[in-house]
Amino acid sequence: MNTAALTLTNTKVKTVLLDIIALLFITFAPALSHMFAVPIYMLEPMRIMLILSIVHTSKKNSYLIALALPLFSFFISTHPAILKTLLISSELLLNVFLFTLLLKYFRNSFAAILASILISKLFYYSVKFGLLSFGFMDGGLIATPLYLQAIIALGLSTYLYFFYKSNK
Repeated sequence: MNTAALTLTNTKVKTVLLDIIALLFITFAPALSHMFAVPIYMLEPMRIMLILSIVHTSKKNSYLIALALPLFSFFISTHPAILKTLLISSELLLNVFLFTLLLKYFRNSFAAILASILISKLFYYSVKFGLLSFGFMDGGLIATPLYLQAIIALGLSTYLYFFYKSNK
């Protein structure tokens, strides 16, 4: 077997494995939260899986993950509610799009991913504020403390900076 075919096969296997792990992690996150009495959603598991996808798979797969994880969570557990599910998907899709776009301008993966996370969060909270204001959603605007979101964004940006290969 030639090297190119072997590399292609390894890439596909790695992508499928990461996708399965992401789906399993999202499926079992609520159970793990109850088991360990730790609100895992505060650690942004979907964004963690998205960043792992950006680093270790393709842009196409990252878009798929951004769309699939919230929908999968909704279909498995009916949580979050459908409007919030769609909002999370759009935030994650925007995150991938902005990272790809900003990487061309910044030429620095840390700055590009951090900016894309921050802008996509601003989008999320702006739309959520509108939905809450018009009574389409219940609950508070911010469920996860901002300092924790900042720590997670910096940690994920650092991970991506060290492991992302821009020549994929």
